[in-house]
Amino acid sequence: MKWGLKIDVDTYQGMKEGVPRLLEILERYKVKATFFLSFGPDASGLAVFQLLKNPRFWKKALRSQAHRLYGWKTALYGTILPSPLIALSFPSLVRRLVEEGHEVALHAWDHRRWQDSLPKRSEEWIREWFEKGVHAFEELLGQSPHAFGAPGWVMDERSLRIVATLINPLYLSCTRAEEPFIYEGFEILEMPSDLPCIEEVGIDAWKDMLAKAEVDGRRHILPLHAEVEGGRWKDEFEEILKRLVRGGTEFQTLKTFALELRQSPLPKRWPELKMIPGRAFPCLV
Repeated sequence: MKWGLKIDVDTYQGMKEGVPRLLEILERYKVKATFFLSFGPDASGLAVFQLLKNPRFWKKALRSQAHRLYGWKTALYGTILPSPLIALSFPSLVRRLVEEGHEVALHAWDHRRWQDSLPKRSEEWIREWFEKGVHAFEELLGQSPHAFGAPGWVMDERSLRIVATLINPLYLSCTRAEEPFIYEGFEILEMPSDLPCIEEVGIDAWKDMLAKAEVDGRRHILPLHAEVEGGRWKDEFEEILKRLVRGGTEFQTLKTFALELRQSPLPKRWPELKMIPGRAFPCLV
């Protein structure tokens, strides 16, 4: 059994507090993971506008107790409080990720604005967003990113075309799907998240779904968030990780998976944005 851990870092708090906690847990069980980092401003406070106009977002915030996951300070960044830079504020922590054998990939420049408004943005805005993210990645890691995971699993053909040009990625991880595939017309490998997030289904259902996945004999990519499994639910995550490791599950980085899959025939697909249970916005599926 082989699993991959896809850890998204969306906020300043997630980078500052969640990532070090996760590194300690992963080290205890000798597990390597893939960290998708947001490099630019934390504008999480702009989510208040989604609370006012998106009933699904309001319900998700209540169900997940967002104020406990992210904290009140995070809820004010980009509105009352200025937006701190996320990964760019912690260069030594980014280097630590690499030194400890984890994979680092590009997640975002400005996570909140991408997730909230990508369809309304111009191609020029998307290109500039990617250029800023790539430049920040190169500044901290000394090399170009080899992979990209879209914020909130929100992506369109324009952004796919731009990321293919700017990055020429080894793989993308931008969808919620059951198995890896090739983007039709682009010949780019997609490594989808096929398991749910805690905040989508609740902790009890999450544990049950992972227990079933543990024995089905398939490869899985489990999406995590530094703010969640490195925050309020860190003890529950460690409990699950311990059980998986002791049960014989092997963990690999998504890059390792991708290199193995390049030798295999994969279906060609064109994904689309749709609502999935527990999400407040359509995801690429």
